[in-house]
Amino acid sequence: MGTILGRYVLREVVLAWLVVTGVLLFILVANQVIGVLERAAANQYPQSVVLELIGLGALSNIALLLPFGLLLGVVLALGRLYHDSEVAAALACGAGPGNIYVPVTLLALLLTAGLAGITLGLAPDAITHALDLRSAALRAGQFAPIAPGKFRSFGGGNAVVYAQTVDPDGTLDNVFVERNSGPLVEVAVAGRARHTVTPDGMTHVITLYDGERLEGMPGSAQFRILKFAEHIVPVQVPALADTARRLDGLPSRVLLGSHDPERQAELQWRIAMPVTCLVLALLAVRLARLKPRQGRYARVWLAVLVYFLYSNLISAGKVWIARGTMPAALGLWWTHAAIVLLVLLIVAGPGIAQRLRHRERSA
Repeated sequence: MGTILGRYVLREVVLAWLVVTGVLLFILVANQVIGVLERAAANQYPQSVVLELIGLGALSNIALLLPFGLLLGVVLALGRLYHDSEVAAALACGAGPGNIYVPVTLLALLLTAGLAGITLGLAPDAITHALDLRSAALRAGQFAPIAPGKFRSFGGGNAVVYAQTVDPDGTLDNVFVERNSGPLVEVAVAGRARHTVTPDGMTHVITLYDGERLEGMPGSAQFRILKFAEHIVPVQVPALADTARRLDGLPSRVLLGSHDPERQAELQWRIAMPVTCLVLALLAVRLARLKPRQGRYARVWLAVLVYFLYSNLISAGKVWIARGTMPAALGLWWTHAAIVLLVLLIVAGPGIAQRLRHRERSA
């Protein structure tokens, strides 16, 4: 019966975990899509890299999703079994707590190993690859020609160019250019224009022909209107940041041999996140235990509270190590012990207090 019960518990936990993780993953991907599309629209990313950036972003953030999904999955699955008295019936037939802990532990060990591979290897590589893609997309966007009927921003948004049509030879027709220089705003319109880029891609040159230029400060009545036969508008593009030095994109082997507190804190965080899977899964079995006549979702809020405290404690420990407030040799192992003691106190505390009061009354 123990094997049958273990498979049944494992099936229920896996189904609940898949549903919860699927919902959380959908929310995560939706946020990734919004962020990537905003950057793609602002920086003229090629369409071919948008989906890849979304996938890489989700992979780099999945370390925060899997432990929480496992915790809620175990609490929801076992909460239903307790609420429907299935656990009580199994225990009455001779089953023990091991029939519940063993399948949950096996699933937690499998996810812990997978999450360790993600946080220590795949996630840093995904972050580095995403930054390289973003940098390449920015460079490609700097050299991209102006598309007809669309507003194009340059120089970090300091200049905006619009062309109604583009001829086969690259001539822009019915062109609008707006450029900001501090409080001064310059607006130029022309019947035609040419767009060129310097070889280094850092300067875009818009040459306008036969148009008008309006200069002034918004809110002021003093404006200057000029007509021109030819007007050159140079736009300087900001230099791209060196994205290869991102700390969370460094390989774990580089962090392992470093004595820098920030790198040691990053390594300790990568090690701590897989451990949270195992700790939360084992604690979830105890958190899911319901009292008679309690609702099946009665312990969900407590599980969310425990995860909130756990994740914030790990984040605080990471900051303390990076600042040198806490020795790196201690790592983040104390956070796991603190959460275990806290959960044991929450779960067993009321029973211990009740027994002590009973002894005092008996005495």
